[in-house]
Amino acid sequence: MRAGPGGTRGPDGYEAGRPGSPGTADSGEDKEKKKKESILDLSKYIDKTIRVKFQGGREASGILKGFDPLLNLVLDGTIEYMRDPDDQYKLTEDTRQLGLVVCRGTSVVLICPQDGMEAIPNPFIQQQDA
Repeated sequence: MRAGPGGTRGPDGYEAGRPGSPGTADSGEDKEKKKKESILDLSKYIDKTIRVKFQGGREASGILKGFDPLLNLVLDGTIEYMRDPDDQYKLTEDTRQLGLVVCRGTSVVLICPQDGMEAIPNPFIQQQDA
């Protein structure tokens, strides 16, 4: 096996001295793990009720029991809000009790606290006078 100009290859096949290659010593700075900070600080919502919307249109609410950096969520006492079969954009009054649920982070679209939310009439729909 022949190395590039001026380089030698080690027994692992990598050029010696290339940063990050196996068998070479990295500086102390590179070895320190840089803590990745999440966009959302969900720790303040632990043991509080949150509402979650998923890809595909499903919605659920439950008590947040745990989460990870990939946004996988553990919800307890979860309730799914059913959609109208004729109009997928409308929620019906029907709900389904799911209990303890693990929500996959890649399918989560929106997370919001349940407390402080209240339904209001749509301000963009023209009100018809009788």
